[in-house]
Amino acid sequence: MAIKTFNLPDPGEGLVEAEIVEWKVSPGDTVKVNDMVLEIETAKSLVELPIPWAGTVKELLVEVGQTIDVGTPIISIDDGKGGDDAPAAAPSIPGEKAAPAEGAGGGSEAILVGYGAKAGATARRARKGLAAAPVAAAPTETEQVAAAAPVAEHAAPAPRVESPAPAVPVASAAGGRPKAKPPVRKLAKDLGIDLASVTPTGADGIITRDDVTNHASGAVVNGVAAQADSAVGGAAPAISRMPFGAGEREERTPIKGVRKMTAQAMVGSAFTAPHVTEWITIDVTKTMELVDRLKGSREFKDVKVTPLLVLAKALVLAVKRNPGMNATWDEANQEIVQKNYVNLGIAAATPRGLIVPNIKDAHAMTMLELAQAIGQLTATAREGRTQPAEMSGGTMTITNVGVFGVDSGTPIINPGESAIVCFGAIRKQPWVVTDADGNDEIAIRHVTQLAVSFDHRLIDGELGSRFLSDLAGILADPAQALVWG
Repeated sequence: MAIKTFNLPDPGEGLVEAEIVEWKVSPGDTVKVNDMVLEIETAKSLVELPIPWAGTVKELLVEVGQTIDVGTPIISIDDGKGGDDAPAAAPSIPGEKAAPAEGAGGGSEAILVGYGAKAGATARRARKGLAAAPVAAAPTETEQVAAAAPVAEHAAPAPRVESPAPAVPVASAAGGRPKAKPPVRKLAKDLGIDLASVTPTGADGIITRDDVTNHASGAVVNGVAAQADSAVGGAAPAISRMPFGAGEREERTPIKGVRKMTAQAMVGSAFTAPHVTEWITIDVTKTMELVDRLKGSREFKDVKVTPLLVLAKALVLAVKRNPGMNATWDEANQEIVQKNYVNLGIAAATPRGLIVPNIKDAHAMTMLELAQAIGQLTATAREGRTQPAEMSGGTMTITNVGVFGVDSGTPIINPGESAIVCFGAIRKQPWVVTDADGNDEIAIRHVTQLAVSFDHRLIDGELGSRFLSDLAGILADPAQALVWG
């Protein structure tokens, strides 16, 4: 047989690493060309990797949750074409037999978009031990998990000497990532428990569901007992009150993946582009009336209509009237690059962090097409499936803080752009309304705030103010778009 080793491909865009999220195959599974065998998490998206060969999976060379560099061997395939049995690539962790560990994490950006047919559901292999010698792995002991998966057959275990249970969690003592199935990790997260503090009882140091629940109940019992002992002995405990979480008093989260990339980009933007932020408060009652009419129209029955849609259309029109807002500062060539198209970014908060996918050529879209594009963009972002190409090339961004009940903010410009619009919450408030005869009266109106931050190197106060005024003018009276459009 001939063994081929598949290495992690180059993610592109200057990125050099990715994190293993999920294996979709197990040793012994048969795969076809372009079958999806692995899911990795990049700085901006989850990406499925296809295998370039057909054959039988011989070995998985990296663990779930492990961050690896480009070019690292990740899986070996027996293509069945004969030849010498070449050794598989060495595991990426020296002195340790590579095996998948259940879990999830974050990594760097990639352009590794899979194609072709997806592999069918396959059984996941049981976890291998950490023995240094290449012997058959010991059989998996009983694991209490919320959703059990089929376990592959293993060879008879090699004799081993039983040792007493460790006094400290095995995973923490080894200095590595605690081992647990995804349902167990979710349970620990829901209970506020740091898995590194849990003593595992499963095979090869795997944390089971019972380990987490016992740790949670034990923390409460021990806390109460400590207070009771204090009352009897007269000595105050070191910590007299239980923390609001059932786990450790502090929890540390590695800065990586989307959060790391966002932090670097925001720091770079804040300390490179001189930001100026302006605000305006407007009556958007007519916009809300338009939203209600669109919701009831036949053309928009299959899309979600919100005030954000009206703002998106208004932004495109305001950019056409103020094209200098849609430009960038080219430091290398000492040029201002004006872009005669709008790739509209919509900031989206996801479980993996803040991402900003953009709608390509939004300036050429009707309002219905914009509604469809925004709906698809947000759905993809929530699923964590936004691809790098969908987040590159943006020209201007909207961040909608109003969905959180926030009135406004001072947004930081997205790198590569020169302006960002902040859309605040829409509230019913008293407002002075002037009738056709010039008479003023107080009425209950829908009111919101808009803010725009811009790069003062290329956008002066007059241009920024005109753009914001035009944007507000359309939201105050959408009919104005007929005049400007």
